[in-house]
Amino acid sequence: MGYENVLYEVDGNVATITMNRPEMANAQNTGLIDDLDAAFDEADADDTVHVVVLAGAGKHFNSGHDLKALVGQAEADEWRRMRDTPEGKFRHEKVMYFDRCVKIYNFRKPTIAAVQGSCVAAGLMLACMCDLIVAADDAVFSNPVLKMTGAGVELLVEPWEIGPRKAKEFMLTGDKIDAQEAWRLGLVNRVVPRDELASAVAALAAQIALVPPTTAQVVKESINHTMELQGKADSWKYHFMAHHWMHNTSTALNALEARKQKSSMKEVFAEHEGGDKASK
Repeated sequence: MGYENVLYEVDGNVATITMNRPEMANAQNTGLIDDLDAAFDEADADDTVHVVVLAGAGKHFNSGHDLKALVGQAEADEWRRMRDTPEGKFRHEKVMYFDRCVKIYNFRKPTIAAVQGSCVAAGLMLACMCDLIVAADDAVFSNPVLKMTGAGVELLVEPWEIGPRKAKEFMLTGDKIDAQEAWRLGLVNRVVPRDELASAVAALAAQIALVPPTTAQVVKESINHTMELQGKADSWKYHFMAHHWMHNTSTALNALEARKQKSSMKEVFAEHEGGDKASK
């Protein structure tokens, strides 16, 4: 199957899904999310695939949601138009962000995220859906969304990944976590030199692929169930509702309107500048 926004390849028992919007730091728009979902379905249906690697093309793993696509009118699609109402915004984020991520988290085959460069907000959420994370030594993790009035992103992964006290500091300050600190906190499994990321992940994936698929699935589901018994699934559901309550406060709505005005002014300026160049 051909994809517009991801690269899909299978080498032996390992499928690699590479987000392929490097010019946008692999920001998540509708097309990328749809292609990711379809590529995971393809890997699920292929019995020769035992392990799936999630990677990002270019300098950065993933810069989060594509805010230009959400706010700017030029790329408006059905989902973007749906966001004009609170209930539409809820459905968009539930289907495209929450459900699609949880689907990766519950994917029956082992998954590895190969992270380099920036891994921001929803990009961090996406990486944390994978069973293992291998980080390049230039990887930087951040979630600056609180300063933009958002209550984090759709799934609050931070308390589960780095502990509640560090999660509060990380989110309230908007500070960045480098690769070595991410390893120390348990956010990533391994840190490798940037130029060795692909080969290190391939070697790890090949090692895991030796485990019989049914065995790997049973153990993965059992560990995930342990986290569910600790309340992980319920905490994600609670946060998603809190996240949407925040969406509809005057604080968030005023900030959204300001971003729309800024985006609109940029588009007007670009059109004006283009007209000036054409007339010269």
